[in-house]
Amino acid sequence: MLVLGAGYFLRKRRKTPEQLERERRQRISIHGRIIDGTVIDAQEVSNDERGPVQLLIYRYDVSGVSYEASQDITHLRQFVDIHTCKIGLPSSVKYDPQNPGDSIVISEGWSGLRLNPVGIPLKRKQASKNQTAK
Repeated sequence: MLVLGAGYFLRKRRKTPEQLERERRQRISIHGRIIDGTVIDAQEVSNDERGPVQLLIYRYDVSGVSYEASQDITHLRQFVDIHTCKIGLPSSVKYDPQNPGDSIVISEGWSGLRLNPVGIPLKRKQASKNQTAK
C-alpha cells in the first residue's frame, strides 16, 4: 500500500511540458548571458495535437560557433505579436553559458526583441513638440 501511495505522489508531482519550458525560460532569463543575434523568421505552424504553434527563429554566435535556434513563443502571445516581428533586425539573445545552444529571445520577464534598429533615432514624443513651440 505504501508503494502505491508513493507512486501516486510521484506521478501527481510530474511537471507538464509547458511547466518545464516555463522553468527553462526563467532559468535562462535569470542566469543567462546576453549576446547579439538576428531574428531570421517568425512562423505559425499548425500542430494537430496542440493547435497552431508560433515559432521565432534566430541566429547568434558564441565563441566563434554559429547557432541557429527556434523558440516556441505560443504561450508568450501577451508579450509579442508574431505578425509584427521585424525579420532581419538585430535582437538580443540570452543563452546558458554551460550550454550555449540553450537560448531564448523572449520570456515572461525579459525581451531581446528590439522595436527599433540600432542607429535609427526614435521619433520624439510630445515633450519635444512643446519645446519647439516655445
